[in-house]
Amino acid sequence: MCIEFGREVCGTLDLAESREWLVTNGIGGYASGTVAGLLNRRYHGLLVAALKPPLGRTLMLAKLDETALYGDRIYPLHTNRWADEIVSPNGYLHIERFALEGTIPVWHFACADALLEKRIWMQQGANTTYVRYVLRRASMPLQLTLKALVNYRDYHGSTQSNGWQMSVEPVPQGICVTAFPTAVPLYLLCDNASAVPAHNWYYGFHLAVERYRGLSDKEDHLHAATFQITLNAGESLTFVASTDKQPDLHGETTLRLRHTQEQKLISLWKTNRPSHAKETPAWVNHLVLAADQFIVDRSWSDEIHGKTIIAGYHWFGYWGRDTMISLPGLTLATGRPEIARSILRTFAKYVNQGMLPNRFPDTGEIPEYNTVDATLWYFHALQAYYNVTEDDDLLEELFPILADIIDWHCRGTRYNIHLDAADGLLYAGEAGMQLTWMDAKIGDWVVTPRIGKPIEVNALWYNALRTMANFARHIGKPHREYEAIAERTLVRFSRFWNQETGYCYDVLDGPDGDDPSLRPNQIFAVCLPESPLNSTQQKGVVDACAQNLLTSHGLRSRSCDHSQYRGHYGGDQLQRDSAYHQGTVWGWLIGPFVQAHLRVYKDPAQARQFLEPMANHLHAHGLGSLSEIFDGDPPMTARGCIAQAWTVAEVLRAWLATEV
Repeated sequence: MCIEFGREVCGTLDLAESREWLVTNGIGGYASGTVAGLLNRRYHGLLVAALKPPLGRTLMLAKLDETALYGDRIYPLHTNRWADEIVSPNGYLHIERFALEGTIPVWHFACADALLEKRIWMQQGANTTYVRYVLRRASMPLQLTLKALVNYRDYHGSTQSNGWQMSVEPVPQGICVTAFPTAVPLYLLCDNASAVPAHNWYYGFHLAVERYRGLSDKEDHLHAATFQITLNAGESLTFVASTDKQPDLHGETTLRLRHTQEQKLISLWKTNRPSHAKETPAWVNHLVLAADQFIVDRSWSDEIHGKTIIAGYHWFGYWGRDTMISLPGLTLATGRPEIARSILRTFAKYVNQGMLPNRFPDTGEIPEYNTVDATLWYFHALQAYYNVTEDDDLLEELFPILADIIDWHCRGTRYNIHLDAADGLLYAGEAGMQLTWMDAKIGDWVVTPRIGKPIEVNALWYNALRTMANFARHIGKPHREYEAIAERTLVRFSRFWNQETGYCYDVLDGPDGDDPSLRPNQIFAVCLPESPLNSTQQKGVVDACAQNLLTSHGLRSRSCDHSQYRGHYGGDQLQRDSAYHQGTVWGWLIGPFVQAHLRVYKDPAQARQFLEPMANHLHAHGLGSLSEIFDGDPPMTARGCIAQAWTVAEVLRAWLATEV
């Protein structure tokens, strides 16, 4: 399967601007935009640099406005939508073909009999973007003009120029833009084009998606330079935007290096699969490359250098919960356990009062420990790592920390997280706090507080206890205490079973009693390696989720027959967050569902069928990747992040689980 579009998509603006591409640099920076070349998000840009890797993301180069002069005719190749919502020029009409070459977006512009090819990629480990043009076909010279539109702002923000004067200075082979005296300079360079500095603000770019999200939808960008070159058939131009003063300007060399890196990722995936002799579908190979986009370098201190996981593009950073859920699929399934080891060791250093941070610190910030499940997902991630590697050295190193975590949970830690001595179940929560993955909060309003004993938390707790007992046995440590606590939890887990409905309560012992809402959280009581439910109960859970929550792209966060169900995700923050876990479909939940279905029905071929719609989704929203969320109502339109770590991870992990 090739992700490729012709004029039927490229020439229809609604379709072309709804499909977004993404390239990353392995340190948190990225470039992203639409097939149409139109900016419709504040997060779009050709260089969103990670100035404090992997964060400090700053929009530095917004776009290139390209124009071709061929013969006596001018062809605008760029597209802009302005504040009055007029689209001008309409350069998308000249796009004959768009395709993904691995993760690299490629355009073909047709200008009479000339065919101009454009591709974009980034250098790994550097805030450097390459845009390369090749004149594939022409019967006469083509003059190509590039206007570079720059900015310098946090990627969450927007810019109104208000007389802002940037420094724009010529340098060898290009220009240097310095937004203000203490700003990081931006170098715009070409190996063989003329460069003329400029300083003209373009006012009122209209960002349609931001309007839909209820956010500021107008922005200004500075035209800082014009590059020009005349190309003959077969000739090329490489444009480079970088925070490095002397980046490599050789387009062919850096492009070949990027292709080699992606080929290595596919090779690792193939050799790691249990039946690697079988051919992997092309759409799954795309996901393997997408998985790498979330893994980034992170220096935790002067002495500690390692990896972490970006939760999603465009706007998420790195989070404890998302990292631990994503780790098995992004690293172990793709044949890179050494990355998993690095992440597990690093996160262990930040365990405090038996808890893993939910949001990890930027420089000088205090970690936020407002999560009950991230720490329990850590046990699951370590268990998955150990199953692959049998790394007793790491187990020995981490075991005291694991033991301390269990101890803190038994005697109580932050936010009233404690083991209830009356029934052996884990209680969590207090007013004003959102501790589970259903964590939407608007001001002081916690949309889904779930105070009490959430089912997935207790399923994870039981799994962690069994895992801990097994770890203790492996390295010759006392294990009976963990087994005893686990047995008690197992016996009383039966309280979650709702005989009347035939599936589980979502939360026990909440402020309003037991919550019988049908939510997807109970699927974890089936799919985790250690399930506290009997086979009849497991089937009841899977069937209830299948009949009421399952969609083509994941599970709804609430049954659609509930009075508080919200089937559409959109509008301002209040509207969006109030729907976030009240019916919105979550892509990552398709993985746990598939694994639970496989446990109950033992039919790998049928379980895999639930993953197959994701192949088509690779052609929409974030091309070559998988979205964060979808509307609960048909046609389940993709929303949220265009590329989400745990969605990609869980689909890959479920794919491997169903491989026979």
